[in-house]
Amino acid sequence: MNININWYPGHMKKTTESIKSNLKLVDIVYELLDARIPYSSQNPSINSILGKKKRIIILNKSDLADPEINNKWKNYYNNNGINCVFLNSLSGKGIDELVNLTKKTIDKNIVKVMIVGIPNVGKSTLINRIANRKSTKTGNKPGITKSIQWINANDGIYLLDTPGVLWPKFEEENVGLNLAFVGSIKDEILDTVTLSLKLIDKLNAINETLIIKRYNLDSNSADPYGTLEKIAIKRGCLLKGSNIDLEKAANIIVDDFRKGLLGKISLESPQEV
Repeated sequence: MNININWYPGHMKKTTESIKSNLKLVDIVYELLDARIPYSSQNPSINSILGKKKRIIILNKSDLADPEINNKWKNYYNNNGINCVFLNSLSGKGIDELVNLTKKTIDKNIVKVMIVGIPNVGKSTLINRIANRKSTKTGNKPGITKSIQWINANDGIYLLDTPGVLWPKFEEENVGLNLAFVGSIKDEILDTVTLSLKLIDKLNAINETLIIKRYNLDSNSADPYGTLEKIAIKRGCLLKGSNIDLEKAANIIVDDFRKGLLGKISLESPQEV
């Protein structure tokens, strides 16, 4: 089943142009990626936009990803001459390392930093952590930040926040799906049942015991639809007349994955991409 995922609101084109024009104002760029999908969560146009500008790759939500694969990604970026930091912006783990690395890379009393990344990757939460206060609106829906703004953070760091920006078309279906799995594309773009079936396929390919253990199933079905039905029955997702509520079951598995309740899972590794 081929799925065409296309989401490129008008404000994203404006944001891309603004990033280009404001790049000269900063010393270094923080590029936030989702640690579960570093390849899929990296806007392919960013490399050409940044050029030789110094940057630090931040693998956010690293606590939700496979630690072994996290290290493989860090080695991958380091081998390509790019500094990389693991971060859990919700808990603040990794913030001190990030600040110290920034100061080491840019030897100035005041360092101006631009933050770029796709929607819902955690830019606003990172800013709040560094600034130690509620500087920007945050939420678990893509598209919270709508305009560019400067934030006077601690440790002599000034942050230039930018709205999350995707690109006009996902050439690889797998990239679009990965972005949908982690919630970087609005859920309205793809129906949840279809998304959950694709997610079940993906998780079973990684480790077929993940779903079995989480939902206490005897076994996986031969097809993801059958597995979704089993999950619905186990979780009591029933409509009138004992009909199965697949929509409710689909929301459960997608939400469980996003919260890390299925385990520490990476959806891609450097070798695969």
